[in-house]
Amino acid sequence: CDYMHDPVVLENVGTALLLTTVAGLSTGIGSAIAYFIRKPKMIYLSFSLGLSGGVMIYVSFMELLPHAVDEIGEPLGILAFFIGILFIGVIDLIIPEAENPHEYKELPDTPKIQDKTLMRAGVLTALAIGIHNFPEGLATFGMALTNVKLGSIIAVAIALHNIPEGISVSVPIFYATNNRNKAALYSFLSGTAEPIGALIGFALLLPFLSDTLLASLLAFVGGIMVYISVDELLPLAHKYGHGHSVIGGIILGMGIMAVSLMMI
Repeated sequence: CDYMHDPVVLENVGTALLLTTVAGLSTGIGSAIAYFIRKPKMIYLSFSLGLSGGVMIYVSFMELLPHAVDEIGEPLGILAFFIGILFIGVIDLIIPEAENPHEYKELPDTPKIQDKTLMRAGVLTALAIGIHNFPEGLATFGMALTNVKLGSIIAVAIALHNIPEGISVSVPIFYATNNRNKAALYSFLSGTAEPIGALIGFALLLPFLSDTLLASLLAFVGGIMVYISVDELLPLAHKYGHGHSVIGGIILGMGIMAVSLMMI
């Protein structure tokens, strides 16, 4: 199949870019919490992470991996899945734990104006989230090019996942500067990595797109999403004692995704 001249692929370019942009900039929804809540409670953060984790785990095992296995066979599909886990795992290892967006910290009860440590943590978190968002953007875009349904599902899962990440960027910066606008701006910028990843992926990958590559990308994305879910949720549940909230969020996320997949 010549994807460079496939009318369906070319017709879906705009939709794919729109989905990727919405998924990436959903970090801005998380950043908006700085305008309403002075100190987000960890139990709400835990629940929202559980919800996004449930969505991503369900989609990965019930939709992405089965599609990949059907297209390219079990050995290749499973290999691509674990390569996705390895890929995001290496990125996590490169980023120091203190600046990792998946390592949420309790924040002080009152803002510390011009606190350089908090400001640095917020900026580095924004940078780290940008690094994570880049392959997510490429994956969402690649899926939506040939399958808008799957691309939409991935975009929703990633958008839900990015909302609490937006909080993790904006809140430290707000506490450091007492400037809600600056907090929202940094969070917004961290999400732009997804559409940037999509555009670069479009330029680089379109000549090489094939059914095998796209199917492999499905499994690869599934691996990334499973790793992110487990990496975020388990430390949160154990560290802050909100395990039941996380589990409740996971079950609700899976239920929402199960119903939505049946309706599509």
